[in-house]
Amino acid sequence: IQKQFLPLAGSPVLMHCMKAFLSYAPDIAFVLVIPEEAFATWKALCETHHFQVSHQLAISGPTRFHSVKNGLRFIPPDALVAIHDGVRPLVSLDTISRAFHFASQFGNAIPVVAPADSVRMVENAMSTPLSRNSVRMVQTPQCFRADLIKKAYNRNFEERFTDDATVLEADGHRLYLIEGNKENIKITTPSDLVYAEAYLGKKQPK
Repeated sequence: IQKQFLPLAGSPVLMHCMKAFLSYAPDIAFVLVIPEEAFATWKALCETHHFQVSHQLAISGPTRFHSVKNGLRFIPPDALVAIHDGVRPLVSLDTISRAFHFASQFGNAIPVVAPADSVRMVENAMSTPLSRNSVRMVQTPQCFRADLIKKAYNRNFEERFTDDATVLEADGHRLYLIEGNKENIKITTPSDLVYAEAYLGKKQPK
């Protein structure tokens, strides 16, 4: 099962992501970028869970870069667009609100958190310590003026494009970092799913 479709607290991970954005703006427009062969699976999940949130589907590509580029074709140039990982179901309302607010002022907003652990730079067989004060862990949603990010994606893929911020930066723009939320983890391992289940269970009213 693809990670965005895994069951989490009674519904697929991806639905939790969408509900987080609906809590910010009930009329928000969604473009979901997933593999074409998963369209039927997603539609079946929507029927099973009576999930009737309006959205468009776009076909994912071989890399994140290509997937986002495909999704941006559905976004009008006068919009604000938040590009979010479909496996980050614990994004907070505060993080989403900050992202849209600062992107409307500065053209982009990139949520980050400071690492809790010590950090070292590894080069070949050697390693050197880095100050945690100078390092940030990057999250999503990364929010942009649509005209800026659409223009930035009008280029060929490069290995250095690990997220949307690096694509915008390559187009000559300064990035504006905002505070994310530490719970906003990316579901990549079974233990992440256990954490998310526990976190969501703790938030449920008794």
